Amino acid sequence: MVLRSRSLKAVIFMTVAVSLSNAFYLPGVAPQDYKAGDTVPLYVNSLTPMSNQQVKSVLSYDYYFERFHFCQPSDGPKKQSESIGSVLFGDRIFTSPFQLSMMKNQTCQLLCQVESLPIADAEFINDRIIDNYAVNWVVDGLPAAHENIDRNTGEIYYNIGFNLGHVEGHSPYINNHYDINVYYHERPSSKYRVVGVVVRPSSQLTQLGADGAPVCNRSNAPVYLKADGNDKIVYTYSIYWHRSSTSWATRWDNYLHILDPSIHWFSLVNSIVIVLFLTGMVAMILLRALHKDISRYNAVEAHEDVQEDYGWKLVHGDVFRPPVHHPMLLSVSVGSGTQLIAMTALTLVFAVLGFLSPSNRGSLATVMVVFFMVFSCISGFTSSRLYKMNGGESWKLNILLNATLFPGIIFGFMFGLNFFLIGSDASGAVPFGTMLALVGLWMLISLPLSTMGSYYGLRKPRIEQPVRTNQIPRQIPDQPIYLRSLSTIFMGGILPFGAIFIEIYYIMNSIWFHRIYYGIGFLFLVFGVLLLTCSQVTVLMCYFHLCNEDYHWSWRAFFTAGATGAYVLLYSVMYYMTKLDINSFTSTVLYFGYSMLISILLATLTGAVGYLSCLVFLRKIFDSIKVD
Repeated sequence: MVLRSRSLKAVIFMTVAVSLSNAFYLPGVAPQDYKAGDTVPLYVNSLTPMSNQQVKSVLSYDYYFERFHFCQPSDGPKKQSESIGSVLFGDRIFTSPFQLSMMKNQTCQLLCQVESLPIADAEFINDRIIDNYAVNWVVDGLPAAHENIDRNTGEIYYNIGFNLGHVEGHSPYINNHYDINVYYHERPSSKYRVVGVVVRPSSQLTQLGADGAPVCNRSNAPVYLKADGNDKIVYTYSIYWHRSSTSWATRWDNYLHILDPSIHWFSLVNSIVIVLFLTGMVAMILLRALHKDISRYNAVEAHEDVQEDYGWKLVHGDVFRPPVHHPMLLSVSVGSGTQLIAMTALTLVFAVLGFLSPSNRGSLATVMVVFFMVFSCISGFTSSRLYKMNGGESWKLNILLNATLFPGIIFGFMFGLNFFLIGSDASGAVPFGTMLALVGLWMLISLPLSTMGSYYGLRKPRIEQPVRTNQIPRQIPDQPIYLRSLSTIFMGGILPFGAIFIEIYYIMNSIWFHRIYYGIGFLFLVFGVLLLTCSQVTVLMCYFHLCNEDYHWSWRAFFTAGATGAYVLLYSVMYYMTKLDINSFTSTVLYFGYSMLISILLATLTGAVGYLSCLVFLRKIFDSIKVD
């Protein structure tokens, strides 16, 4: 009877598991089947700057921003639910008046007629056309795109969005007619799936016939807004359905086209060469210089010869002395850096494994926010352990700062920049409700986990160092120019930055040119290279300083690797001058504000790698020598 009941339970469990597996899809990845004549909804998203040369603005606008006067549904636009990441990245998705029916071609359909366009609004639209703004739509989770040709291979690929208008000479013309080409893949049982959406906009001075129907003709003159208060615009569209051999699983391939993959491979090879060079240097030091030093030191002790210490052994009584300046801030910074390392690494793992589908809008940012909150426990644990190791006694302040300092810096940047977005009527302005949601997540998830991590870290016994610290600090001799703090910090930051700067270029293109970043696999490898480079550079610089009897390594190790963030900030200045053509104060403030925030986060992440690598290195080598 027992075996029977167990078998019955197993059968029930397998049945439920199979049914669940058949019904389960990753968020945003479930395919949608349509039958002929079914309505295929078309949603509208924010208007964003788009250019293949130089971006002229970083502001995005709601599609139904009153100054554009776009056609609205008869019952008014309805906002679609979005994730936190989607909202933070500026997505504002609404319903539209477009009527798409599967397999039903339609030509010259009237959307609406805009009459007596106000002068200020006409000038606003003309300025957005000159700034190369793009219209963004979404059909079945796919962004509407325009076609481009890869000059190297001749392949056709998709670029997200399509032009609001075009400029001929010095005159801007608005696109008021849209040829919507929807590509579908036929499934069994006469079902269809959308696998591509291409829009070919045009500007046509369309007139309405006696029956109120539009008369579309590509040979018509383009629509130029004279901004005299009498401008009229007739919006029309046509829909064409095309059979495609592209399967639903590969429908994003045209959007994720890699223009020149050799550049990414060059970046990866360049990074690996840097790592191999540094690995060789560190191996030479560890296997030759350090091994000889340790053997010589221990041999001297064994023979009990009266001989003075020399080299890095001279500072054995001071090397683990707590930092003189701001030990609390150092422990909190390193703790926050470990939080960022864990967040970035796990996010990249999820992305590489394909869990963060681009069809699930904002999933990457949402996952990063959630992981940042969850891994605050790592930050609290690391910070409290280091603070206790350095002899800190203000443990309550340590817990408070660790939970609030870096989240406060991030929130402060976002809150301050949000005022500029609100003042510019940009869609990127984070709503007050979303701000409250982020604060709520911090209070419900991050704050308790950070406090819990700090509690367990403080409960652990203090980390004992392999050598005792002298009561009287040893005097540090004058250092040569090339071994002074600023020199070594900026020298140390060059190599980690050199390992990642090509990927930084593509990430910046993705952010400011509103393109999909497709090099997640490359980024995952480059991130690993960055961690190795930071640790090895810091260990090298630390060894050189110890040999010159300079034992103030704590903050210098943090800043040596953290200087990578300073180089990224300098690179963002060069990017601003060469790739952007921004001519407004608000866009400039937003660009440098977000660039500074990214640089601070990167400096904190790499600084934590440098400090922890140096700490492990010092504990290892001083544990290998005999000291009275």
